[in-house]
Amino acid sequence: MKYVLITGGVVSGLGKGVTASSIGVVLQACGLRVTSIKIDPYLNTDAGTMSPFEHGEVFVLDDGGEVDLDLGNYERFLDVTLTKDNNVTTGKIYQSVLDKERKGDYLGKTVQVVPHITDAIKDRIEAVALIPVDGKEGPADVCVIELGGTVGDIESMPFIEALRQLSFSVGKDNFCLIHVSLIPVLGVVGEQKTKPTQHSVRELRALGLTPHLLACRSAQPLLDNTKIKLSQFCHVEAANILNIHDVPNIWHIPLLLRNQNAHHSILKQLNLLSIATPPDLEAWTRRAETFDNLTDSVRIAMVGKYVGLTDSYLSVVKVERWFNFLTFRLPLFYP
Repeated sequence: MKYVLITGGVVSGLGKGVTASSIGVVLQACGLRVTSIKIDPYLNTDAGTMSPFEHGEVFVLDDGGEVDLDLGNYERFLDVTLTKDNNVTTGKIYQSVLDKERKGDYLGKTVQVVPHITDAIKDRIEAVALIPVDGKEGPADVCVIELGGTVGDIESMPFIEALRQLSFSVGKDNFCLIHVSLIPVLGVVGEQKTKPTQHSVRELRALGLTPHLLACRSAQPLLDNTKIKLSQFCHVEAANILNIHDVPNIWHIPLLLRNQNAHHSILKQLNLLSIATPPDLEAWTRRAETFDNLTDSVRIAMVGKYVGLTDSYLSVVKVERWFNFLTFRLPLFYP
């Protein structure tokens, strides 16, 4: 199994879920089968008891699993059917370890975060990665893992350590780390600042993980000197520094990655260049362009309990936008 890990730095809400989904789309376009795992470091066993104001939409899977909204992104982008096991939480991990401890499975040993929690995380990831989610038999070629939260969060530490161990055990040809970070521009200075990303990468490397690619979020395309500075101080090749700048709609993100040869860098790291094909994203390109060219509109009112936060009803918004491709634009207005 090949693993692509997506981590985030500097601030939350950078779009790791859309980035992970888009990377999956590009790899699928290269002829590879893709599955996804979302890791959420909170102690809840699932999102079912969480207010949408706390964590956005509670996405319900076909098997009844109540999970993080990013799994909805995975299903929409990749056309897969995920299970509740594809959402790994701190609560699920600790519950499984404590159940084993109560049954005496550890034979009287002192149960600790390392190695018992980290081993449980690795075992869960490796087991879930083998579950087929695209309607075909056998495991996928690549598992895209998104680690929720921001590097440096105390609740993420056991997962970071487990993923460090996983990267070592599977070998360098089977593991690719992509770090999503922010490149802010100060209004007064007008200069793209790399220091936050430098600190974020330094924190990640101190924890034993070195990114192979950087996915830099910014309002405008990165300048060449910004890329050079990031390459020098973050120990990442300039060709592996991707820029995910603001676009008219999120369907452009896979195209943005394709145009920057992100697939080539990832496939090279995973030693898959020999079996992958050039990315075929013609249908995806038509979809993104169709959305850009829609002009007609109709008003839709939606009544809900959590309308104060757009992410609370994310799937409803996405379905409305998807419907745009088939008919006309239907912008959503909240009462």
